[in-house]
Amino acid sequence: MVRNTAREIAVHLAYELSFTDKTVEELLRDRLSAESFTALAGEDALYAETPNAKQAEYIREIVSGVAAHAPELDEFIAKYARGWSFERIPLVASAIMRVAMYEVLYRSDIPNSVAINEAVEIAKKYETPETVKFINGILGSFVRGEISAE
Repeated sequence: MVRNTAREIAVHLAYELSFTDKTVEELLRDRLSAESFTALAGEDALYAETPNAKQAEYIREIVSGVAAHAPELDEFIAKYARGWSFERIPLVASAIMRVAMYEVLYRSDIPNSVAINEAVEIAKKYETPETVKFINGILGSFVRGEISAE
């Protein structure tokens, strides 16, 4: 499994956090199990390979970080989603942006351009072209407004 596959799985789990009653720890324990990957492999090729220890740790860190920083990340999304109320943003799109923003803010080992590019590529699989442009615009504005200002 490569990093972009692990990132996409992290987006799936960040999305699932939006509507599950499970804690982030319970969700990660359940979804990162070999049994879960085996069950999902028939539905989505993304789950064909169970993550190794390093990949599982990356997914855990991203999903836990997104959960811990959700209010902050959502504030940034709302700030840069000019003309849109946060409630109108699709849950998948907000999960994609939360993961990218978390990586920009808290993962110095991931270049900002990589976090944004990967978010856009993931969005292309799940969202309309208009929503992909919306995500790209928000993430670009976020980096220019928050990171460049530091």
